[in-house]
Amino acid sequence: MTSPSKAPTPTAPSHQGHGHGHGGHHHRWAFSAGHRAPRAKADDHGHHGHSHGLGDHSTATGRHRKKLIIVLCITASIFLMQVVGAMISNSLALLADAGHMLTDATGVFIALIASVIATRPASAKRTFGYQRVEVLAALLNGVAIAAIAVLIFVEAVQRLGTDVEVESGPMLFAAIAGAVANLVSLLILQSGQKESLNVRGAYLEVLGDLLGSVAVIIAGIIIWLTGWMLADQIASIAIALLILPRAWSLLKDVLNVLMEATPKDMDLEETRAHLLSVPGVQDVHDMHAWTITSGVPVFSAHVVVDDGTIADGSHAILDELLACLGEHFDTGHSTLQIESRDHASHEQEVHA
Repeated sequence: MTSPSKAPTPTAPSHQGHGHGHGGHHHRWAFSAGHRAPRAKADDHGHHGHSHGLGDHSTATGRHRKKLIIVLCITASIFLMQVVGAMISNSLALLADAGHMLTDATGVFIALIASVIATRPASAKRTFGYQRVEVLAALLNGVAIAAIAVLIFVEAVQRLGTDVEVESGPMLFAAIAGAVANLVSLLILQSGQKESLNVRGAYLEVLGDLLGSVAVIIAGIIIWLTGWMLADQIASIAIALLILPRAWSLLKDVLNVLMEATPKDMDLEETRAHLLSVPGVQDVHDMHAWTITSGVPVFSAHVVVDDGTIADGSHAILDELLACLGEHFDTGHSTLQIESRDHASHEQEVHA
């Protein structure tokens, strides 16, 4: 018997196949005696505050869309101001920070477009819909971040040793305004950056911008006090070196999703132990866990049960297994194949 997951409730559940979302007001499942208790988590308050599953087409980026729109408006405004400031002051460091701001704005814009496309419903040709578009957007964003870092670095190196006059006043004003705007954007994105790759990408970009603005401020103060123009090029190189590690971090997470790696917060051995603790379960094999897009983990497995459970019907045990995955591991879309020991042995012979 194969069945996709559904919302666990204490009443008799329906066995129609569909994804489920479990929100903050659902009833907790009454698990069987001997079923392992869930591992305590620092942010576990007895419920799940978000929904995953494929039924509501909700993605992590989509849930934070308003925050991204606000950050986009702030970033675009500061970009324009810093470009004007860089032209007036002739500061490469400020222009580099403005370029990074442009990358941020573009990345947030791409994430917003992807979050809209991702809400399109699934079809016979695309059974998971367009949710993976968000991951592709994060990939594009990561590549853009890396490219801008390389360009900034090359330009800064080419300027080394040249006599370039920099006006510290406009440079400082634009850099301080950018730092304040970045700090506000960070606070806006803080709550969503752990859920969505795209929100995390935006958060990391804004964090890098904040550090870049600080570097520009320091360079501006040095030029203002000492007239040492080389501080501008050094700050530019520092900004480029700040950007590259963030690009790698984002690209690594994106590649893990595209390669269908096991979600970072899921331990398959612990998951197997939980499923084995359900009365009647004898073995769990062929386990697979991956992520469709941020906030949408998927799990599948073959579950061997005893003959008595097969004879009595496996609906009740299937309900408990799916409830276990949903409540203990926050896995909103699970597919389990319930099978007898004889069938499991036959499978092993076929694949031997």
